Amino acid sequence: MTTAGAPALTPERFGELAAAIEAELAKLIVGQRELVRGVLVALVAGGHVLLEGQPGLGKTVLVRSLGRVLELDFARVQFTPDLMPADITGTHIVTEDPEGRRSFEFQPGPIFTNLLLADEINRATPKTQSALLEAMQERQVTVGEITRRLPSPFFVLATQNPIELEGTYPLPEAQLDRFFFKLLVPFPDASELAEIARRTTGVAEAELQPVASGRDLARMSLLAREVPVAQPVMEYAVGLVMATHPERPEAPEEVRRYVRWGASPRALQTLVLAGRIRALLEGRYNLAVEDLEAVAAPALRHRIFLSFEADAAGVDADDVVAAVLRAQRAHPG
Repeated sequence: MTTAGAPALTPERFGELAAAIEAELAKLIVGQRELVRGVLVALVAGGHVLLEGQPGLGKTVLVRSLGRVLELDFARVQFTPDLMPADITGTHIVTEDPEGRRSFEFQPGPIFTNLLLADEINRATPKTQSALLEAMQERQVTVGEITRRLPSPFFVLATQNPIELEGTYPLPEAQLDRFFFKLLVPFPDASELAEIARRTTGVAEAELQPVASGRDLARMSLLAREVPVAQPVMEYAVGLVMATHPERPEAPEEVRRYVRWGASPRALQTLVLAGRIRALLEGRYNLAVEDLEAVAAPALRHRIFLSFEADAAGVDADDVVAAVLRAQRAHPG
């Protein structure tokens, strides 16, 4: 880990830290390399992550393990229909001193942490979901008339179950856009399932060691923002976002037919910053088109809003992103 007065982070040191984090997580997380890489990219970028997958795939274990490896505080909130905003942000309680004088004292909620796991976020009501909005965007919460800063760094990793939709409240577009990435948690293959059973049903349990810190993440983020971007590559990124809008002439047929609203300007910011981080992870100090294409799906899939026709045709956001990429490759200008 770095210490006070450490030299500026180099691209080589960036790669070493990232490799150490991924190697340490691999002691406990079986497979899921792309998922771990995606979460790491988002954390370096300072962004929040929406994880979608079936129950029991290790989403909670991943977030808890990240807290250990990065020496970050960790909190978990199980979202339910009866969860209130104050259960997340905190509230004022009445306290009494030894002399019997009573006063109101703020009791911080679980949001005052570094890594917040919002489990099954789509089970809470919109009122409670919106309690996260200010925190995710501004890194602060307002309770009563007082605004309080959250610890730094602060990341929200929210999960939602795509199977059980009864009694759930879909996240509004404004809140979805505040997630840096939406990552799909795949079901493990047969060999990975067997390895999971071996690791979790035996006597020995993997001991994770801290290999980086929140300060390291901040220094990695600063270096990533310095990665140069050539004008043609920036134009390619802009073209990707513009092509998700059905009213644009460069939009492919799939977008015109199945998309209601395209990606926001925040999607372009995500594409460029995530691409810069991926370039460093691949050992390059320049953003390339291949980096943009590699991060396009997690950056765009939750920012493209489909029509009912798409649902009827069995077309999902990833299909649309793939069509946009094909169109951009065919007509990069």
